[in-house]
Amino acid sequence: MKKKSSKYNHSVDSEISFTYLVSQKKLTMVAALGVTIGITVYLFMTSMTSGFDRMSNDSIFKSSPQIRLYKDDEMSRPLVPYSDSNKIAAVVNPKVVPQSNRIVNPANIIAILKQQPGVQIATPQVSVSVFYNVGNSLVNGTSSGVEIIEADKMFSIKATMVEGRMEELDQVPNGILLGVGIAAKMSAETGDNITITSSRNVIKVMKVVGLFETHNSALDKTKSYINIGAAQQLLQEGPSYVSDVNIQIADYKKAAAYAAKFSALTGYKAEDWEAANATLTSGAAVRTILLTSISISILLVAGFGIYNILNMTISSKIQEIAILKAMGFRAGDVVKIFVRQAVMIGLIGLVIGLLFTTWLIWKVSHVYVGGDMGYFPIRFEWNLFLRSIALGMGITLLAGYLPARKAAHVDPVSIFRK
Repeated sequence: MKKKSSKYNHSVDSEISFTYLVSQKKLTMVAALGVTIGITVYLFMTSMTSGFDRMSNDSIFKSSPQIRLYKDDEMSRPLVPYSDSNKIAAVVNPKVVPQSNRIVNPANIIAILKQQPGVQIATPQVSVSVFYNVGNSLVNGTSSGVEIIEADKMFSIKATMVEGRMEELDQVPNGILLGVGIAAKMSAETGDNITITSSRNVIKVMKVVGLFETHNSALDKTKSYINIGAAQQLLQEGPSYVSDVNIQIADYKKAAAYAAKFSALTGYKAEDWEAANATLTSGAAVRTILLTSISISILLVAGFGIYNILNMTISSKIQEIAILKAMGFRAGDVVKIFVRQAVMIGLIGLVIGLLFTTWLIWKVSHVYVGGDMGYFPIRFEWNLFLRSIALGMGITLLAGYLPARKAAHVDPVSIFRK
């Protein structure tokens, strides 16, 4: 008997909710439009923020490892320590102590790093400041001596190749992969010989085995890849010389914690990608906070619109609500009536908003911006769609529940007396 009564009440509650919804079509559409605008703005902005973050990270990881292990410069220390406050330090103008930036026993350190949980790649690198010779002029740049197969796993070099084969760098001892910007300045093509000069005035003839384009103009105009052996020769160092160890981990968001661990483990400086690109990451954080705040504010405004409309409905239907309560409707039944009305408004706005945003994202993703960005960095991300639906419905339910609770506490006797 109770089950039938519950089912009957559920049917009547839904019918009353639908009647209130249809009887105020203009107000319903205004509220639904508010939800549509709120969801559209929130979903589009969060998708755009995610796209910009992804583009920024991709740009960083094309040239920077997740963690870089190297020997840091040391400062000269006072001859008299500061432990005694009555003493004055003998050295008051500390300076960088000149020393080699060599990593001692790099093979052993790399082996230890590879054994650590979460480490995917640990590969040596020799960084060289070079001049690319173009006639009588010199173009300043940097060349990275790498194990090209390991470096490709980390920086996706093969995906950026526009001419030649990346693998030939392993087969040609004096081979070089040039950025397209350098190649354009030197009018160099695959198969050409070019001359580079290191910071130690070592001149070496290199054979261009390929060209790459990262769509980062600053990188393409300065960067090149060579074999580790060739880089060691340019620095007049032996075959065991390594200046950096590049590390990739399973979760790049935990790079800072891993960097601290590796620094303590090896005794060398370990710098994570966020610390190395602090300006870019802080700018991305500010952008995310700003856009998210704006979009959530618009969603809240949409929720406030639903709240106002339900308040108006309750005020205009106060006598009907009193009659319902006099007929035996409980406070919970009255709450359900208006919460269902809010849910219907929210669903209408959500469906229209999601469809419109889907079309908008598709349209904008095909807009070619040019420069280093290429196409506008936005795409469909279903986790953002699900988050938008959850947030939109949450605000809608809250906006419906608050006035519904007010309606549930209506005293029918006092209403009838008036």
